Amino acid sequence: MARKFPRAHEAHRETAHDGGSHYGIAHAGDHRSGQAPRRARVEVEFEEQTMLGALFGQFDQNLVQIENRMGVYISARGNRVLIEGPEDSVARARDVLKGMLQRLQQGHEIDAGTLDSLIAMSNEPTLEGIITGAPQGTPPIMIRTRKKTIVPRSATQIEYMRALVKEDVIFALGPAGTGKTYLAVAQAVAQLINGSVQRLILSRPAVEAGERLGFLPGDMKEKVDPYLRPLYDALYDCMPPEQVERRIASGEIEIAPIAFMRGRTLADAFVILDEAQNTTPAQMKMFLTRFGQNSRMVICGDPKQVDLPGGTAASGLADAVGRLEGVEGIGTVRFNTADVVRHPIVGRIVEAYEGKEA
Repeated sequence: MARKFPRAHEAHRETAHDGGSHYGIAHAGDHRSGQAPRRARVEVEFEEQTMLGALFGQFDQNLVQIENRMGVYISARGNRVLIEGPEDSVARARDVLKGMLQRLQQGHEIDAGTLDSLIAMSNEPTLEGIITGAPQGTPPIMIRTRKKTIVPRSATQIEYMRALVKEDVIFALGPAGTGKTYLAVAQAVAQLINGSVQRLILSRPAVEAGERLGFLPGDMKEKVDPYLRPLYDALYDCMPPEQVERRIASGEIEIAPIAFMRGRTLADAFVILDEAQNTTPAQMKMFLTRFGQNSRMVICGDPKQVDLPGGTAASGLADAVGRLEGVEGIGTVRFNTADVVRHPIVGRIVEAYEGKEA
């Protein structure tokens, strides 16, 4: 059953139309100096009623999530939604609903993670451009792969996705769950499919996360595959498994430890180094100097998660960023806990650990 409107306050109303939706804005409440924040009421009328089920979610769960996260009250009747609460929060909630509608119109699904990201992005001052990834009138930022179309889920992801098509070398720094490696792999797959590059090379140092696993059985591939599994996971999420296996067999996709890069020139390739914080400065210099013609190189890592053995020199990632940031053709994108796009609790876990360490 629809969530009912509360009794309307007497208030002035302004109206505007945008993208098939109707917005009416009305202010109500006590505005005297020193009183509670100014309150507002916004009515949104959706003309595309076939999308309301996906927009509201099962049992209005999307509206409930917006209420809980943004401190507003939302009621729905038919194709109309009324939002009440602090003026700033009401405006942000309206923009989130607008962003959800635009995502649905572009053929994307709205899940809890997507909605959580839209709510987080609503804090940004340029939400109008962030919702679709670009200012009005220009194509939205997205990465198209064989299995899915990927859109940014945070303001920093927008910056990152722009850098992935602009810069020759990109350093992506930040905590786990921010999409550093996943978006790089998706962009690499897209460029491999459209012929912009001839090869996709994925690498990472073979360093255990605080463990000593000792001897591993099998041939070289079987020994190093456990370290490279996150890269395989991202590939399989962007391409059908049979295509991944075929391209690996043909050499179009290569997944190897960083030690295998020495002495090579990586031309016509999209090259990704994951877990780069676990390289030494010498390894990082070696890797960066493999750069060849018509290539793009992305170096991903979390400077706060270094697993190098005790006594090892400083992290090669921090050393490289310190030397190269600001050099022409090299971009640096820094993510933080607000950009975590896994389950919301992951962001809270990262914040708790970083706060304790600080």
